[in-house]
Amino acid sequence: MKIDHSSVVVITGASSGLGAACALLCGSMGATVVLVARREDRLREVADRIAQAGGSSMVIVADVSVEADCNRVIDTVSTTFGKMDVLINNAGRGNLASIEDTPTEQWRSIFAVNVDSVFWLTARALPIMMKANAGHIIAISSVAGRYGHPFNAAYVAAKHAVVGFIAALRTELVGTGINATCVCPAGIVTEWADVTEGGSIGELYRKAIPRSRTIAAEHNIGTAPLSRMMPSDECAQIIVLAIEAGRTDDVFTHNGTKEIAVEAVQDRSAQEDRFEALWLAMRETYDSQGHPA
Repeated sequence: MKIDHSSVVVITGASSGLGAACALLCGSMGATVVLVARREDRLREVADRIAQAGGSSMVIVADVSVEADCNRVIDTVSTTFGKMDVLINNAGRGNLASIEDTPTEQWRSIFAVNVDSVFWLTARALPIMMKANAGHIIAISSVAGRYGHPFNAAYVAAKHAVVGFIAALRTELVGTGINATCVCPAGIVTEWADVTEGGSIGELYRKAIPRSRTIAAEHNIGTAPLSRMMPSDECAQIIVLAIEAGRTDDVFTHNGTKEIAVEAVQDRSAQEDRFEALWLAMRETYDSQGHPA
């Protein structure tokens, strides 16, 4: 599917970060971009940047963790354009808490924005795409949807659920002209890691990573195979390439992460051992920040 002036692309979480980067790229390619998020002022800023690049957009202020808002988004797009070529389920939020420290409210909040929204929006969009027998549904999961990470189990579990949802969706789309792709990024340069529920998981990593190198030397074990942080516009380009490719495998945006995911399936203990120094450092850092031991 080529993204051009005839395309209608709906993007959730479009007010900043990866969502905004995808919106700007699609807009620059001529698509009409439907910008969805809670922060109207930030959405308007993205819309202005798209206009400056010669593109067009529509702003819909919505909280995708609410089913009625998801329904309103899709219904508005259908009524306005009569079509939907691409749905990018990008809205998401992380958390910082050990499993025993995770409040039920936080667990449910993380699932609502990361998983429930993908279900609600996709289920509502599918009839529109099926009528045209064309379209592409993208869901942004994470490498955390493929292998475990400590102190954000709600997010890890939610992103695993996204992977499973898209896998099931693909089986239902066999024989149609509609594609579905799960994207599994590692670290992206956005505000995401510092606005996680329960505190900044970005700060936890920033303190734990250098400490993990000391632990690795002390215990004579390897350092964790971490990927470089990727600019959001670079990740957006990979996503757009996947859309234009049509049917694709799950997309791992960062070098080496697919291999780690495969290892987690084949030998989870070996995969965990490769990250041992980092996991130990994260426990030490988490406890030192005043969380219950």
